Amino acid sequence: MKRRVAILISGRGSNMSALIRAAAAPDFPAEISLVISNKADALGLERARAGGVKTLVIESKPFGKDRAGFEAVLQAALDQHDIELICLGGFMRLFTAEFTKSWYGRMLNIHPSLLPSFPGLDPHGQALRAGVKLSGATVHFVIPETDAGPIVMQGAVPVSDHDTADTLSERILEVEHRIYPEALRLLATGKVLIEGDVCKTAGSGPSENFLIAPVVR
Repeated sequence: MKRRVAILISGRGSNMSALIRAAAAPDFPAEISLVISNKADALGLERARAGGVKTLVIESKPFGKDRAGFEAVLQAALDQHDIELICLGGFMRLFTAEFTKSWYGRMLNIHPSLLPSFPGLDPHGQALRAGVKLSGATVHFVIPETDAGPIVMQGAVPVSDHDTADTLSERILEVEHRIYPEALRLLATGKVLIEGDVCKTAGSGPSENFLIAPVVR
């Protein structure tokens, strides 16, 4: 049986689209059963419908600071659709500690940096100001602290001296679209094990790939 997944979005749903494409493969171990947006005008809703996925809008604005009230409605929708796993795809709403704890080990997020470096807002600008030579993206489990859960998978890209936040973002987005479906695949097949604050992968070995930057010719 394929695991039933809900994707939560607030905007264009770029990573959502990558997950929907991956899940269309017959051998993918999860199905995208529902896309929920907390904004009625999110561009990703039309993308999801075009991909044949059921959509739902639960406006967060009327709840104001009542995060628990919003989450009660959200949880009811997740229960109604028998959702087993959640993927956040640019979902711009903070959760209560109670909600994240109830979904611990079953809710993934992706962040465009090599965590624990550059959490929070403007990760690309943070990376450029720090002068790092490598950046990338991280899929991690969601915990009450922002961008701080156990790391499932990461992908790296070189940072050029000529990069702007926009050019770096574009390159990292390609990595995001590759690693998010693979991280979901690992979770859906039960190959992910959380030990304390560390995530380990059953059957994994050391990668033979490495990336060095800059390359001087």
